[in-house]
Amino acid sequence: MAQEAASAPRGLVAGSAADAKLPFRGSSRHTYGAIDLGTNNCRLLVARPCEGGFTVVDAFSRIVRLGEGLAQTGRLSDRAMDRAVEALGVCADKLRRRRVSLARSVATEACRRAANGREFAERVRRETGVVLEIIPPQEEARLAVLGCHKLLGPGDGPALIFDIGGGSTELVLVEPGEDDETPRIKAWWSAPWGVVSLTESEGREAIEGDERVSAYARMRERARRAFARFAELLPKDAKDIRLLGTSGTVTTLASVHLALPSYDRRAVDGLHVPIEAMREISRTISEMDLEARSSLPCIGAERADLVVAGCAILEAILDIWPAQQLGVADRGIREGILRSLMARDGYVL
Repeated sequence: MAQEAASAPRGLVAGSAADAKLPFRGSSRHTYGAIDLGTNNCRLLVARPCEGGFTVVDAFSRIVRLGEGLAQTGRLSDRAMDRAVEALGVCADKLRRRRVSLARSVATEACRRAANGREFAERVRRETGVVLEIIPPQEEARLAVLGCHKLLGPGDGPALIFDIGGGSTELVLVEPGEDDETPRIKAWWSAPWGVVSLTESEGREAIEGDERVSAYARMRERARRAFARFAELLPKDAKDIRLLGTSGTVTTLASVHLALPSYDRRAVDGLHVPIEAMREISRTISEMDLEARSSLPCIGAERADLVVAGCAILEAILDIWPAQQLGVADRGIREGILRSLMARDGYVL
């Protein structure tokens, strides 16, 4: 597991970690920031510690499609990098305005895979002051678990936590920790398929064409094969198994399940949906054309072209881990970063 390292944007003073954790007392002098630059999205969260957790004081999210075309060229395109730099500039402005004292900014699969990923990170530092840390898959998985594990359903059995990203999917097998602490990670896996990479592997023409049901089946099988070795590590006779997903795919499908007129985090975060309902929604979406998917309120034009690949990955996960319900988390890496940084400064969250 990679050692955690904080990345402070230029002009921000890194705070020092306390040797021992202390209970939260009064208001915090410190404001913390977390940036998660994925293959598809750029997200920021700014928060201050409070009794029992933290209070969000600012947030930002923008679809930048950094990994667009990466599967074909092996490089980040100029247009994709421009979009990401612009979004990260917004994040840097927010960090400065909020007087953030300690921040960590991470980049994931697109920067890991791209031949020019480190060059891009240097451009980001030069133009925005944000110091991007390109983290390995196991650190990405650890942060996701740390950020969302409190939404696991009740039970003493093993749980699978997954994060469907733009360029990869992280799966983590966990078992309960002691005294309701962070669960213990038993095994983890990073598959090279996310909503962007899997869509590009099949081709948008196939997904939108008359044979789109067959294209969906191929994507689902591609994802299932990528999970096959991890599936061998999963307990075969475990009872009371649980499943929790953190990604735009699961929050979007949960919104469709609830028939929300617009996205509502309060309704989705912490929801538990029957597995068969999620399968039915996934298959229905896979049969729709682009216009029909775009007309669904919580999918819209921004997600309509990538959501089919997300459904295929989700069904492949359900195939290897037959839980009864899917827990939905609108939280993950950013929250994991914030909890890590605050714990290092001595706050008990």
